[in-house]
Amino acid sequence: MDIMGIIAEDKNQMTLIYNSETSVGKQTLAYANAADKTLAAIDISKTKVTGTQWADLATKLDLKIADLVDQEHTDFVKNFGDQAALLSSEDWIKVLQNQPEVLKGCIIINRKESIVITNPSDLVKYLETNREAIK
Repeated sequence: MDIMGIIAEDKNQMTLIYNSETSVGKQTLAYANAADKTLAAIDISKTKVTGTQWADLATKLDLKIADLVDQEHTDFVKNFGDQAALLSSEDWIKVLQNQPEVLKGCIIINRKESIVITNPSDLVKYLETNREAIK
């Protein structure tokens, strides 16, 4: 599946980038499906996001790629421990591509706005706050 077009900012669609193997991902998907908006859901446990797309997402979110990784996640700590400071941007991309479970929450792209959701109920608050912009 080519997701470059899906990541584009479509005014009639909300994009959710999530991991279906995490409880945050499953719950956020449920909330997103309930929204009154066309949803493009990208499950990173099944669909590979390219390095360019991860870099693009980080830029849209005004974050470093490292900020997208839950550095306290058990798998991350087990594999990298105290070596995180030594990782390059390319290394961080490879971490996200090879260990999708370490994505910090979910990413919502709505028009030109992008946010990270770490608590599924935050999506509900976001949708209520932006109800007019969403329609």
